[in-house]
Amino acid sequence: MKLYEVRNILETLAKVSFLLPNGKRVPSHFHVTEIGSVKKNFIDCGGTFRTENKVSFQLWTSIDFDHRLIAHKLTDIINLSIEKLDLGNDEIEVEYQGETIGKYGLAFDGKHFLLTQTQTDCLAKENCGIPTEKEKVVLSQLTEKVDSCTPGSGCC
Repeated sequence: MKLYEVRNILETLAKVSFLLPNGKRVPSHFHVTEIGSVKKNFIDCGGTFRTENKVSFQLWTSIDFDHRLIAHKLTDIINLSIEKLDLGNDEIEVEYQGETIGKYGLAFDGKHFLLTQTQTDCLAKENCGIPTEKEKVVLSQLTEKVDSCTPGSGCC
């Protein structure tokens, strides 16, 4: 999800809530402690130079159980960040403390913001000799072909 999408959604909400990939809710007394610009310059394993820009939200919970971040306040923080950090409409990466700091994508289900799982990937598979994955099928769900031999049909 991109930054301006989040800002537009916040205009329609009174309260802000986030759900973890396991369905558990980030405690309602969370803080957005940082909004930042993250630029990553890197060379993939195939030798291609790449640049990635993201907007980082850091969510944090503490012992401040009375804290509640309303949508309007988060919109104000986003607008200030756009102005001061010259943020573009980049993808959002959310940091949240679990056993270690987790990095998540962001989606919206119409009511809650969803922290989505992220994956590593090889960006140069064709240069690394990584075979393409074969489609996995469940044999019991395959439809019978007309020319196939079935038990009891006498074809074998």
